[in-house]
Amino acid sequence: MSLDSTIKRAAVILAAGQGTRMKSPLPKVLHKVGGRTMLDRAIDAAFDLGCDRVVVVVGNHSPSVGIAARARVGDQNVVVQDPPLGTGHAVLAARDALADFDGQVIVTYADCPLMSAEVLLPVFEMAQTTEMVVLGFEAADPGAYGRLVISQNHNLYAIVEAKEANKEQLAITACNSGVLACDCAVLFSLLAEVTNDNAKGEYYLTDVVALARKRDLMPQVTFASEQDVGGVNAQGELAMMEAVWQGRTRQAFLRDGVTMTAPDTVWFSWDTKIAPGVVIEPNVVFGEGVTVESGAVIHAFSHLEGAVVGEGALVGPYARLRPGAVLGRQVHIGNFVEVKNVTIGEGAKANHLAYLGDGEVGAKVNIGAGTIFCNYDGYFKHKTIIGDGAFIGSNSSLVAPVTIGAGALVGSGSVITEDVSADALAFARSRQSEKPGWAANFRAVKSAEKASKK
Repeated sequence: MSLDSTIKRAAVILAAGQGTRMKSPLPKVLHKVGGRTMLDRAIDAAFDLGCDRVVVVVGNHSPSVGIAARARVGDQNVVVQDPPLGTGHAVLAARDALADFDGQVIVTYADCPLMSAEVLLPVFEMAQTTEMVVLGFEAADPGAYGRLVISQNHNLYAIVEAKEANKEQLAITACNSGVLACDCAVLFSLLAEVTNDNAKGEYYLTDVVALARKRDLMPQVTFASEQDVGGVNAQGELAMMEAVWQGRTRQAFLRDGVTMTAPDTVWFSWDTKIAPGVVIEPNVVFGEGVTVESGAVIHAFSHLEGAVVGEGALVGPYARLRPGAVLGRQVHIGNFVEVKNVTIGEGAKANHLAYLGDGEVGAKVNIGAGTIFCNYDGYFKHKTIIGDGAFIGSNSSLVAPVTIGAGALVGSGSVITEDVSADALAFARSRQSEKPGWAANFRAVKSAEKASKK
């Protein structure tokens, strides 16, 4: 089944939880999985579902969550739940923001990082043919989850919170994920009837199911995996979700033709792009914003972030590519080389022990070991530009702003502070001098001094 494009859809994302069990100064929903905050992941899922409106419910206790949400969905689509009185109360806080909305609403959660659009799509699909849909899962250990009382044809009779459940209900393994879809007007009409007459004194979103049945509506259930709807409340759960996401991402790249000799040691980010035919050795970390083109090899213990690696390029081992690093075809960046905000032309090489920061390196340039782009004067960053085919001798310092012409050669150990013409030789070091016999005489004098002190 596909979604009917004539039906408008909205999402209400609950992000008002305090997350005290995280024991972190960072609000829970701003913790990251795969380099992407859980809040952003929930918003991404809503937009990927084609929602016309996305409303985020936040709390007063975490202003940074509100700031992050407003940056994504706009001021008018961020509402505050104050005080926090349960999930039903949280959704009700979005009523005014959706006062002019006519369509279906799905309620999701900002602390469920694997709850993607693909997981949520069946909820909206089923909502096209029934009045209300709840997303459930089969729990290995139902514990404190709300239980779904359902018929064989997935009609939902009730959602019973664990604290309110009897012995028979506690034996049910079909559990509530918290996700619910319903017509907007119907949902807020039902929420207006919810009371807090329960063990916790809160307004439960789940109570709308029983209220819907009193109106002769027939809620239904669709199911997802327990992992896909799992929430994060503590650091251990966050680590588990990271492990699941990384594992799935590795398998996806392997299926697409990426070679990884030890995939469990490779870490990806949410937006990593790796072409088929890339080889990734053990213990490589991809930060955000990395693209690697076919035929490239990323050797062990390298760290890449905000970088583009061209076709057939070699990186590492122990290389670091920072934001703005753009490597052309067949570029070699070797061990203990750091590149930041530098575009490097086809076939250029910096095989070991160099820092290249802020600049442009032409095609087939050779950069010797120990070369440094001295790019910062204490106040501003400056660029180093090296022309095609130039050769930079080992242990050279290029003090920016400076340009090395095409085909030029810089002698080893030079400190270059002025532009070098094309095809010229530049060197800047003291002339070597030699004093015959000096070392032998020095040793003799020092040996005598040592003997006299015994």
